Amino acid sequence: MRRRPRIGITPSRRGGGIMWAFCRTAVLMAGGAPVRIAAGDEHACPDLDGLVIGGGDDVAPTLYGGEVDPAIRIDPERDQLELRCIGLADRRKLPILGICRGAQILNVARGGSLHQEIAPFITDRAHRRTALPRKTIRVAPHSQLHYLLGALEVRVNAIHHQAIDKLGDGLMIVARDRYDLVQAVERRAGRFIMGVQWHPEFLMFSAGQRRLFQALVGAARKIKGE
Repeated sequence: MRRRPRIGITPSRRGGGIMWAFCRTAVLMAGGAPVRIAAGDEHACPDLDGLVIGGGDDVAPTLYGGEVDPAIRIDPERDQLELRCIGLADRRKLPILGICRGAQILNVARGGSLHQEIAPFITDRAHRRTALPRKTIRVAPHSQLHYLLGALEVRVNAIHHQAIDKLGDGLMIVARDRYDLVQAVERRAGRFIMGVQWHPEFLMFSAGQRRLFQALVGAARKIKGE
């Protein structure tokens, strides 16, 4: 029997149980074997075939030249774990899917920066933080994201209060929202690396959102030579 690719998932250590459960289900549905990784579990990383960097606490601003706001919640140990896992994935050429915070730290790992608060960019009261697909994003034509989602305009959820600012090396912007804030990035060429600002694991009723996880697991199989 063909072994399922081992897909590492890095959920939040505080209140991340629901996101872990949904990500685990999404990876299983896509044909992967989900492996939960938290700070202190670094030795699990070498056995992985792919990586999902999940949502949760804010990325420490000190990693991209910002100042720490006492009002935000950060997890420096998780930051370091994910940076190590991203470095390992890069060395082994493993596929990566970054979700919400995961897209942000993927960008920071490549020398990019973040808007620590998107509220100043919101020009009306229509923006609401919700797990429901109530926000429309514009997808770049002919991008890998366009191919996977199958549309140029897609409704997604929005749970974030930060977003990508300066773009990291080797990445390109492939989706924005009505406020022109970055909603997705992907690798310019080569292996599957994608970061999305929304939570596709909460939208598994959508075939397009399921294809994000299917693409990750499919790329992991190719790495294994299956």
